This record gives sequence, structure tokens and C-alpha cells, in this order.
Amino acid sequence: MSDNQNQNNNQAPARTEDINELMRVRREKLANLQEAGCDPFEITKYDVTHHSSDVKDNFDELEGKEVSVAGRMMAKRIMGKASFCQIQDLKGNLQIYVARDAVGEEPYAGFKKFDIGDFVGIKGTVFKTKTGETSVHATALTLLSKSLRPLPEKFHGLTNTDLRYRQRYVDLIMNPESKDTFLKRSKIISTIRKFLDARGFIEVETPMLVSNAGGAAARPFETHFNALDEDFKLRISLELPLKRLIVGGLEKVYEIGRVFRNEGLDTRHNPEFTLMELYQAYTDYHGMMDLTEDLFRHVAKEVLGTTTIVYNGIEMDLGKPFERITMVDAVKKYSGVDFNEIKTLEEARKVADEHHVEYEDRHKKGDILNLFFETFVEHHLIQPTFVMDHPIEISPLTKKKPGNPEYVERFEFFMNGWEMSNAYSELNDPIDQRERFAAQEEQFANGDEEANHTDEDFLNALEIGMPPTGGIGYGIDRMCMLMTDSSAIRDVLLFPTMKTVDK
Repeated sequence: MSDNQNQNNNQAPARTEDINELMRVRREKLANLQEAGCDPFEITKYDVTHHSSDVKDNFDELEGKEVSVAGRMMAKRIMGKASFCQIQDLKGNLQIYVARDAVGEEPYAGFKKFDIGDFVGIKGTVFKTKTGETSVHATALTLLSKSLRPLPEKFHGLTNTDLRYRQRYVDLIMNPESKDTFLKRSKIISTIRKFLDARGFIEVETPMLVSNAGGAAARPFETHFNALDEDFKLRISLELPLKRLIVGGLEKVYEIGRVFRNEGLDTRHNPEFTLMELYQAYTDYHGMMDLTEDLFRHVAKEVLGTTTIVYNGIEMDLGKPFERITMVDAVKKYSGVDFNEIKTLEEARKVADEHHVEYEDRHKKGDILNLFFETFVEHHLIQPTFVMDHPIEISPLTKKKPGNPEYVERFEFFMNGWEMSNAYSELNDPIDQRERFAAQEEQFANGDEEANHTDEDFLNALEIGMPPTGGIGYGIDRMCMLMTDSSAIRDVLLFPTMKTVDK
């Protein structure tokens, strides 16, 4: 048996009655401690000088010196007058050697009653065991918190993904790879902030409760605000408030925040998710392409140390220039249909019927082009690709292409067959914008529940005047999925949305 082997490794999964008995025993131990005047829950602080990785990485400097460490006890092996335990902290695991002669007879007897899951503070000197494992030779022990419910047995209780999502705190304790994912997510977001801050962007916050949930094609959640006796919605986008700030003269703004869409759940969708949107005056969608290419490449280098992302065994190279292709050319490439040759709605419907692309009566030519793209193209876009120049019908907030008013200056950025971001040369003509809103209202009346509604205050802002502006929205969760090789969005959300279960 190795120095740090868990005393329970060979046990089968605990039955409910066994767990109840273990909990009863642990509560008895707590009661005994409290009666003896040693209630661990009365301890308010403990001075920690080092984490586990600090001790291991700096052994030469710390050998023979005293350190103070703390963490959750994950393993214990009792051997008469001397024992080993393993503690886990934020940065990893560390072996502790506990000898009766070093800590004292009474503290040693107390240590033997500690349970797996208890939080323990240890003072001691750094050394290496005969097997070469960096450890701490304890000189003082403090029970910092009592675990009253046993942890899942290590090799049997961790494959239940539903339990992992519902009890993320247990998942983080028992699965180091899960903790690594969320530490990496934090680094991804902090790297994005540093990247944008260095380029002169200002981070702002905008309302989550709004009267008009615009800026995206999605169904909002609705609620009622009692104090004002008004109905409100949870935001589905960050776009319209941020563009108001461009009107106000804040030339470069961004926000990273939660948005809410009343839609389904799957491996890439959660009803609340993290979106980043940024807007920059005096640039266009080409400027947003350049910024996006630089951003993804920079984040990969900083977080992963490489510009090559491997997801589900597939390599994606961020080091090469990203491909740029129009939606029409992409559809022609993968379906053989050239929408430049299709002039009328009737022709679009005919070719859709021939290719078994389903559409609705309300769909116009541009909608059908987009349906072709979703059917024939998206899954091919594995390497970083900008798909440009979308039809105007699906882009109500975007500038028209000069000389080609059926299309707009918009792109979607794809990797791994997923849409990673969506960007425009922002529409700043208030007359055109009002007409686009009217078209959206007509679509809503015809059954499109995701259509935008007219936002009079936003139109008022555009009438005050907005400079030429480029804007983009990024799905932060999908970026995290790719950069952590996570198969589902729930794997990168600390608390994903789950159906309530009866207790």
C-alpha cells in the first residue's frame, strides 16, 4: 500500500442505509467534540502560508522549513504510532505525515477520529518520504470543519453526470479535471478582459431586466415587476444598450454577462449563458474580423500555450489566417446551388423543394438561403472560418452592402461546425432601422415568436446620431468548451439549468 492510498478504495458503493449510519456516527463525533469544548465550527480563521503546489514546486527552498497548509482530507492510513493522510486544496493534493511523538498523544488520538472530507489545518516541516514523495511532517493539527456527509466513493460515485451537474461542489472535490476546466474558464475570461482593456475598450454593465428584449432572434423569459406594476423581460442580448453608449460617445465598449433565452436544452444550449458583446466606433465588420482573429489566437496562446486546439480528437489551427467566404459562395460550394442565379421567391422555393429543404410560408428568399446554409454548410466549417454577407431578411440591425441591398455587412465566425460569434457593420440609419423594425413586427404577426420588436428609445438614439460602428457578440461558453475539450455546455457552466427533482 502506498503512503497516500485511500482507506476506502476497495469498498463497493455505499447503500442508503450505510450512508445514514455513517452520518449518524459523524454527528456523534461532532457532539463529542462540542461537549469537550472543541467545536470545529467555532473556528473563524486559519493562517495558511503555502498551498500544495507551492510546497511541491519549491521543495529545495522549503526542505526542513515550517509551513502552514490547510485543505480537505481525502485519504487517511493509520499505522499505530504514525499515520499518513492526504489533503486537497485549490492547487492540488499534499501528503501529510502524522506521528504521535511529534503532535502529542491527545492530538494524535483526535486525528485518528478525523473523517474523510474534514477540513484540516497542519503546521509542520517539509520533507520527502523514502518513496520520494514531498510531504509535510506535522507538528500541530487543527480540525477546521467537520464533514457530516460522506463523499462519494472515489471509483464508483463519479460517473453520474446528472449528480455532477446538480452537486457541482462534489464534482469539484472528486474530479480534478472538472476543477481544471473551471480554472481555465476563469483564465479565458480574464485574458479576454486584458486583451480588450489593452486596446482601449471600456467594460460596462447594462440592465438584465428590460421592457423590450431586442438584439437577437430568441424568445425571452417574462416577469412582472410589482413596484412599477409593469411586465419586464430578461435580456436576450447586450446589443441595443451598448450601441446607445456608442451614441453617447464611448467609442469602444464591451460587456461580459449572462443573457437569457427561453429555448431548449442540449449539448450547446442552456437558457442562461455568458455572452460578450463589443462595439467600436469608426470601424466595420472587416475590423471585427481582424479583432476576432487576433483575440482567439491570443487567448489560445495565453491559456493553452499553443494556437492549435484539439477538440474531440480534431485539430483546429488558429495560427493560420482564418478563411473568409460569403454565405452565397459557401452554399454553392457545399450544395451546388448558386443563389446569385435565383432571382425570385418562387425560384428559391422550387430549389428548396428539389433539395428537401423545409421552409415556412412566411420565409422569403433570404430566409431560404439561410436554411440552405444551415442544412448543407455549417457542419463542414471545422477550421476557423468567417462566413460573410448574410441576406437582409435575417439581419434587421445590420448595414446593407453598398450596391447590393439584398445583403448586409455581417459575418458569423465558425469553428468545429459551431457558430462562435456574430458581427455586423452596425446599421446607424434611423429611417432604415425603423423600416426593418416594421418588417420584424410583420414577421411576429405572421407567427415568428423570435422576431424583434420596435424599440422607440433606440430609434431616438439613432436619430441623435451614431457614428459608423462595428459590433460583435461572442458565445463565451462555446469558446470555453473548445479550449477545454468539453463535450457539453453543462461541463463549462458551474451551475447549469436542471429540471427540479423531488427530494
